[in-house]
Amino acid sequence: MNLATDGRILWRLLRGQPRHGTPAERLTAFYGPQAAAYDAFRERLLHGRAELLLELAARLPGHARLVELGGGTGRNLAFLGARLADFERVEVVDLCPPLLEQARRRWRAWPNVVTVEADATRYRPSQPVDAVVLSYALTMIPDWFLAVDNALAMLAPGGLLGVVDFYVARRSPAPGRARHPALARHGWPAWFAHDGVHPSPDHLPYLEARSACVHLREGRAPLPYLPGLRVPYYVYIGRKPDPAAA
Repeated sequence: MNLATDGRILWRLLRGQPRHGTPAERLTAFYGPQAAAYDAFRERLLHGRAELLLELAARLPGHARLVELGGGTGRNLAFLGARLADFERVEVVDLCPPLLEQARRRWRAWPNVVTVEADATRYRPSQPVDAVVLSYALTMIPDWFLAVDNALAMLAPGGLLGVVDFYVARRSPAPGRARHPALARHGWPAWFAHDGVHPSPDHLPYLEARSACVHLREGRAPLPYLPGLRVPYYVYIGRKPDPAAA
């Protein structure tokens, strides 16, 4: 923990994300000054990523093709460890050039890892892939449902969609799902919106409606420098329906 570095990042978070410019311009202005220290601070903030990547990898064949939408610095690939070498191709897609530069530096020795500057709602790889990951990205994409639909469209039949993110439960969640008090359901979206992050009660139900759930865990994670507060998050893996198997 570096208090000086954390202080600079916290100051950026308090200032919030710019309200003007294109999405790419806003992301660059907000994350550019944080890029080099981006991962160290968020290790204590973004929980469930290792679980998602390892659960996903355990369900994929050898020589799989994976796309991470909103992949930023490419840090999440490190959770795969030696398994990363088993992938035929991994694409880290993001709109923010300073974060992608960190990904290029991190994985430049790995020929199976490439970076792509593109919009998660529009980008399509050259051929269908076996898995798509969105790690703390849906809450930052205004047209998030288009990102989910695009992820499913680029998957081969039977492919896997993995998502980990903040969220809040619906007022009346499905049976067996986590319930959040009204203060959490209204407070967390207001808290995070300042930084362009929008926890939603609709993300998880939409994912479950568009894919067949094979793994789901709902949890609460601590926040750096805010003892006692725990923010809801989920880890979800869904399978794209295979018409041939129907």
